[in-house]
Amino acid sequence: MIRSKLLLAAGLASMTLTSACVTDPETGERTISKAAIGGLGGAVGGYLLGDLVGGRRDRTEKILGAGIGAIAGAGIGAYMDQQERELRARTAGTDVQVIRQGDELVLNMPSGITFALDQASIQPQFRPTLDEVARVLSQYEQTYVDVYGHTDSSGSDAYNQGLSERRATAVADYLSSHGVQSARLGTRGFGETQPVASNDTEDGRAANRRVEIKIVPVTREG
Repeated sequence: MIRSKLLLAAGLASMTLTSACVTDPETGERTISKAAIGGLGGAVGGYLLGDLVGGRRDRTEKILGAGIGAIAGAGIGAYMDQQERELRARTAGTDVQVIRQGDELVLNMPSGITFALDQASIQPQFRPTLDEVARVLSQYEQTYVDVYGHTDSSGSDAYNQGLSERRATAVADYLSSHGVQSARLGTRGFGETQPVASNDTEDGRAANRRVEIKIVPVTREG
């Protein structure tokens, strides 16, 4: 029953994304309208659009304590626009998806390119791509960086939860070792609870095995 509800939520989210996309008349780029974000958050429980891992207040205190400043309200959009362009350029030609949600960014990284089956060690062939992501995140330091791990439904709930946590931690540790301040990083494993496709097919299970990096601007409003 729980899994059916989650799949329904994922389907609703997909419908929301499809209907909410808007096209830039100059670039032709499709993004999600800000007005639709509330509906999307409701559909999937808000795990991507909700609060940060560890809470926004505590995270902000750590970031400010590390000497990282906040962005003034008027400059947030331009700051995230520039970061988005950099990330798209650095990950072009890979299977990494850069998704824009209002003033937030999400990098969707299939585990097929990041991890070997049932493993939590980053595959050597993916490290150059993750190096590029780390360079951009290091350059645009006025952001929170949350790393989320996900699995398909194969295996027990407890095992999948642990694997998702280990994978999220592995990516966060790699970013930290390549110049991204640890004060900016948070991790969370969701196990099999947040599918984006049906676990009844191999393609669906492959889509569900993923790591996401959520990038949120640090604002003066905190």
